[in-house]
Amino acid sequence: MMIKYIVSLLLLPVLFSCTKPTGIKEVIAGADSVAINYFKGDGTADTVTNMVMLRDKNLISKLADYIEAVKTEQYKCGYDGSIHIFKRHVVLQDINFTVNDVQCMHFSFLLNNKLYSTTLSAEALQFIKSVNKK
Repeated sequence: MMIKYIVSLLLLPVLFSCTKPTGIKEVIAGADSVAINYFKGDGTADTVTNMVMLRDKNLISKLADYIEAVKTEQYKCGYDGSIHIFKRHVVLQDINFTVNDVQCMHFSFLLNNKLYSTTLSAEALQFIKSVNKK
């Protein structure tokens, strides 16, 4: 009985660390614009094929919700695009994303000297694709 109790206590931090917010949503909430760069789509960042600027606060807020998702492992599979968060023409935050590999879909960013990787959901994928068509 005591062993189960100790194991449960040891697992609590692990369970809650995946759901603890990264803080990225607050950074994005302070933005007045967001630039999304779409790369060639083969995991390399050498060719930007399109760039979309978002200035609509509702779209920026929706994007923030998608990025502040469940933490995931640090994938090493290349990126299909990047997101740059701006306030008064100054970059507040850079975020990379992978969408073309179902086994590796995620957002990745450095915040307060800590590297985060969060799940890129089906809804986030649809959003990223839909703003690329506008």
